[in-house]
Amino acid sequence: GGLTGEERAELLRVARQSLEEHLADRGPFEPELSTTTLAEHRGAFVTLHRARDGDLRGCVGMMRSEESLAATVARMAVSAAVDDGRFAPVTEKELPQLQIEISALGPLLPIRPEEVEVGRHGLLISHRGRRGLLLPQVPVEHGWDRETFLDHTCMKAGLLPGTWQEDGVELLGFTAEVFGEEG
Repeated sequence: GGLTGEERAELLRVARQSLEEHLADRGPFEPELSTTTLAEHRGAFVTLHRARDGDLRGCVGMMRSEESLAATVARMAVSAAVDDGRFAPVTEKELPQLQIEISALGPLLPIRPEEVEVGRHGLLISHRGRRGLLLPQVPVEHGWDRETFLDHTCMKAGLLPGTWQEDGVELLGFTAEVFGEEG
């Protein structure tokens, strides 16, 4: 089900507190679960942006989780800050200048290319041992149409554009609730 405004605010607090604890070397942060929704086992991505220019500073997530949504968010927030190989690790000094965005994922379900709705679905493509994933907000940010979105999901997997049309490709769609801290 959908997250309430309070649950969204709580997940953003969990993410920030988890980052603060980790960067201050105070060990893993254990969030309390105020509602059953926050205890659901759901995948989540955490994205960090620089507040002043909106530049990406880290993004890490997992599609499925064996932990509560709150615990997953806490862990992914730290991973986004320190494990995203595209960026140097976030420092404690930098943290106040970062904005946190959370994507709480729904279930992964098989989807046909013609069913993909830009702005509604994220995609996970699997083919020949390669996997590529794009969150639902990505094509919207870039102004892509459906086929461009499908092509870029292929490219994210290291596959050629158009691979989504081949036989034997596994295409999974998912929805996500995307929300962030207000700047």
